[in-house]
Amino acid sequence: MLGIKQIKVTTKENYSMQSLYEKIKDETFSAGKPELVKHGFAYIIAFPAVDRNNQCQITQGWFKGEEGAKFTILKAEQAGLDNALKNAALDSLTNGWSSISKIGGKNCKLVEKQVEDTAKEFNALGL
Repeated sequence: MLGIKQIKVTTKENYSMQSLYEKIKDETFSAGKPELVKHGFAYIIAFPAVDRNNQCQITQGWFKGEEGAKFTILKAEQAGLDNALKNAALDSLTNGWSSISKIGGKNCKLVEKQVEDTAKEFNALGL
């Protein structure tokens, strides 16, 4: 699919998003410095957004409990509930045209590459 990039990674030990963040917070990845961000009801690890539609993130499965060893590094809209609300409002006003950059273009391709590189760098940490 256009604009979709997800890579599954597995750690040797179980981590919550907070404990995983503590392990990687001082690392620098191709996508930049990680940050723990509240996103809706959950926390995710987000890297600096390229634009409001394109950001590299690390998430954990919703139904895996508080700790787990399976994570997904992916390209998504900029994290944060206020950003999601802004994007939804802009999409409503423009009939979806304001989010066209998340399915293609320079920034989309850049973040897809960041996802690939960040997954390799994450795995190299040997967590």
